[in-house]
Amino acid sequence: MKKTIRELNLKDKKVLIRVDFNVPIKDGVIVSDKRIIAALPTIKYAIESGAKVILLSHLGRVKTKQDMKTKSLKVVAEALSKELRQVVQFVPETRGLILESKINKLESGNVLMIENTRFEDLNNNAESKNSIELGKYWASLGDIFINDAFGTAHRSHASNVGISNNIKESAIGFLVQEELSMLAKAVYGNKRPFIAIIGGAKITDKIKVIDNLIDKVDYLIIGGGMAYTFAASQGFSIGSSLVEVDKIPLAKEYMKKYSNKIVLPIDAAISETFADTKPIYNKDNSLEIPKGYMALDIGPKTVKLFRTILAGAKTVVWNGPMGVAEFSNYKQGTEAIANIIAAQPNVFSIIGGGDSAAAIINLGLETKFSHISTGGGASLQFLEGASLPGIDAIKESNSNVNQKQVKTAPVAMPSLQKAENPLPTVSLEKNMDKTSVKLEILPQKNQKHNESVQNKTQTIKASTTKTLDLEINKTAMVNDKTGKISVSNDKTSVTNLSKKK
Repeated sequence: MKKTIRELNLKDKKVLIRVDFNVPIKDGVIVSDKRIIAALPTIKYAIESGAKVILLSHLGRVKTKQDMKTKSLKVVAEALSKELRQVVQFVPETRGLILESKINKLESGNVLMIENTRFEDLNNNAESKNSIELGKYWASLGDIFINDAFGTAHRSHASNVGISNNIKESAIGFLVQEELSMLAKAVYGNKRPFIAIIGGAKITDKIKVIDNLIDKVDYLIIGGGMAYTFAASQGFSIGSSLVEVDKIPLAKEYMKKYSNKIVLPIDAAISETFADTKPIYNKDNSLEIPKGYMALDIGPKTVKLFRTILAGAKTVVWNGPMGVAEFSNYKQGTEAIANIIAAQPNVFSIIGGGDSAAAIINLGLETKFSHISTGGGASLQFLEGASLPGIDAIKESNSNVNQKQVKTAPVAMPSLQKAENPLPTVSLEKNMDKTSVKLEILPQKNQKHNESVQNKTQTIKASTTKTLDLEINKTAMVNDKTGKISVSNDKTSVTNLSKKK
């Protein structure tokens, strides 16, 4: 367990606090102050504890001297001053006698902000490459270091790891503590059914996340561009959609091993070009994307399917958009998922930052979710089961104070809870010589079902895609390909569709 800010005596101490003030700025105006607001509890606590507060943050990437004109933290210091209702002294320096003099003159309760730490990247990437010299220098400016920047926790920079390694006392702030506590609760201490939603462009970016979560979840919903590599692995036509050819064998292996858990889109919003044009849908066969077209979002049938899967979920972890969320015509899938999760009663929901978090904020649904992470990359690395360098470098707690346990990597945990209502089995078979599909519901042992459902077998005429209304008031998608369906007491889902070779 990492040491937390409450365990330290901050009175009259020079306290370096690494915050994440990487806020969006347009024409010199802060577009969103959410990251500033998120850091206030730690900053206010330090002020009220009598600390001499010294803030460090980065803002964007700084590659040229020209970038320095638009990447200054001065406007952030002014915004923070208004929030704190006190002066925040801004020093347009990252090192030197002027900065040292200003810090030495601080009185208890004062707040000072150093210029953008990334300005030091013009000095052989000293910040981003965790220069030993720079880390030691910044550490020398204070007595205590508090890391409250979860957004950079997955990075080993001079302003987090460098300072931690060269200062006597260090701890995490309230924001980081909350982030780690919430993510750990979702991944390791979850209630079931537990559903993970993974989106984004490439499987490559999410392989470790899938590996870490697949054995923990009841369902793994896959959307975004990566879904079409999975579709291609099952023999479906994906047109000119994004695909990682070298990852098709891996996707095929996932589908073979976890066909009862992985849920793929069953239709798509398609376009002939990668542009914000009016969506087209393949009404003849929603599972196939015609040659010359690319999928840019999930379609309405998939939204309905995902809604069915998510119904009754007790834990949901979501990382990554369902489509090209920056296009107004192809953000519908991502926004639909946000609304579906927000409508679920008594669900513990974690959003891993990035485009999925942006969708929720734009829809004004923040209060409907248990936690929206401030760090997309850091939350992703946590979901991978990997350690976070910025947190690992913090001193371990030696306090007996009852703190929320903080985990930065997988640890031995109690056995996962079983779902309250085990899923009955359903088999879907197709006789390739006939135009019929046999759907049979097989109740699991010791599970009660209405007599009209038990051992019920139905045969229907099958066109490319048909919908069956079962007597348990559920809907199963039946298509012109061999696949599997799983049905629970209150939901039906297509979990694997494989094309007959």
